[in-house]
Amino acid sequence: MVRKPLPKYIPPWSLAVLFCLALTAAWIGSLLTHSGGISASTTTIHASSWTSILPPLLAIAFALISRQVMLALFLGVWLGAFLVGPPGWGRLMFSFFRALSEYVVPAVAERDHASIIIFSLLIGGMIGVITENGGMNGVVERISRYIKTRRGGQLATSCFGLLIFFDDYSNTMIVGNAMRALTDKLRISRAKLAYLVDSTAAPVATVALVSTWIGAMVAYIAEAETFMENYAESAYLVFVNSLPYNFYAFFTLFFVLAIAASDKDFGPMLTARRRLLANPEPLGPDKYDFYKISDPTQPFLVRTAHWSNAAVPISILIAATLVGLWVTGDGESVQDIIGSADSYAALLWASLIAIFVAGLLTHFNRLLTAEQTMRGIRSGMHLMFDGLLILVLAWSISTVTKELGTANYLVQVLHDILNPYWTPMVIFILAALISFATGSSWGTMGILMPLVVPLVWNTGLANHLPPEATHSLIFGSVSSVLAGSVWGDHCSPISDTTILSSSASHCNHIEHVRTQLPYAVVVGVVSIMALIAAFVWEIPVWIIYPIGFLILFGVIYRFGRSPETETVAETHDISRPAE
Repeated sequence: MVRKPLPKYIPPWSLAVLFCLALTAAWIGSLLTHSGGISASTTTIHASSWTSILPPLLAIAFALISRQVMLALFLGVWLGAFLVGPPGWGRLMFSFFRALSEYVVPAVAERDHASIIIFSLLIGGMIGVITENGGMNGVVERISRYIKTRRGGQLATSCFGLLIFFDDYSNTMIVGNAMRALTDKLRISRAKLAYLVDSTAAPVATVALVSTWIGAMVAYIAEAETFMENYAESAYLVFVNSLPYNFYAFFTLFFVLAIAASDKDFGPMLTARRRLLANPEPLGPDKYDFYKISDPTQPFLVRTAHWSNAAVPISILIAATLVGLWVTGDGESVQDIIGSADSYAALLWASLIAIFVAGLLTHFNRLLTAEQTMRGIRSGMHLMFDGLLILVLAWSISTVTKELGTANYLVQVLHDILNPYWTPMVIFILAALISFATGSSWGTMGILMPLVVPLVWNTGLANHLPPEATHSLIFGSVSSVLAGSVWGDHCSPISDTTILSSSASHCNHIEHVRTQLPYAVVVGVVSIMALIAAFVWEIPVWIIYPIGFLILFGVIYRFGRSPETETVAETHDISRPAE
């Protein structure tokens, strides 16, 4: 079957109609919910309004239809600024300027956000240096002696992601940039690389006993416990006890390894792989394209140096991050120290040291001149700009959804259907919806944990459930908030980690979302079934996990295909999308 190529342009009138419909709905909703003016800081009036879900929905719809993520996000921020202000069409143009001055600028100025931006730029600069000096090519050459197949390259990428467990941002940036040259050489699509990077970052950080996530998660649980009368379990122990019920994280990690080991794909990921085979011509690193690969023989990678020129800076980046967490943290145990550490400062310091070491190695080994080194830094940073712009806009729309009360509205809508033994499953879906709409897993955890965990505790007491059952529901609810937040984050095109994964892998962002979505949905559905089995049917988790693994394994072998085993004619039936 011959597929029609994707259209080069989306009709402008269709996008204009969509935006006008969203504005009209927002205007009608604001008339129904306002009783006079409302300032940007007053958001309770929006907490129960259906209009609060319009900005993220508009951004997601625009991103999927037009594939212009930055434009889609800005229109979502603009619509949110319009909703926050008082009703009336006269505020339309004013909200256009407020979207920039009151949402985009504060998103950049916020300390933690600025730290991520600078950290990403420094990481990009370091990658630019070790690519320009030939160190990255040396790593690829060294690894290539042992990894000769697509299957080996995918497994190596997945295992590399599992090793960097302490922070999802570090995981994404290091693995995506470090493995891209090797996966290109092995003819693994950028979409597949982005999936492997994205699906081993947050899941492993969520279940690791020591990571930058744990401090925040324990703090969220501790905050929830303040609303739970007569509940004396320590927050960290609650987290540890909730791990067996974090089905999505463990199923995702298994699915990633199984997909890599089987070398099979299905859905849009299979289509992207076929396009790669049908369009084998190389592509330079300055282009973002999801069906072509870069050519390791091109001039920008022709220089090959000893692998240590890349491995040492990357190793120092990892070690310095751990040292920075240790220095900025406080406490007697490792968990206390990591949990109280300033992860943003640690990442900044580590990235600065790493780029400095990369420059020193380049100078002492006489690999590049000072001008060439700076050119490498600039080129590496330049590759991060698109992703960082999208990231800033994603933060902006996250602020909009917080002011509009998007999460509170979704909680209110689903509150009445909560039932004691169905609550973990419902919470998992609710967390996924909120994370998908807001693009923030941490924001979702921070909002839901103090709301739903005390709700489960009080529901158990009201229904006179046995203490063991109530405590199990608490553990299941905590894990559902964490796992659902990551699931929605994996599916959302406005998620920061999803954006960083496509940026670090140099993959078209919307193509990364499209190709990853079916895989995430499959694992999410199996996770929902596991939660129902654990709490409604009361099946032990040691039985649920093997069954879940078998189901995921069966999905891969039932629907997965390897295009390399198809005939040449079948492969070339996939037409190349229009440039």
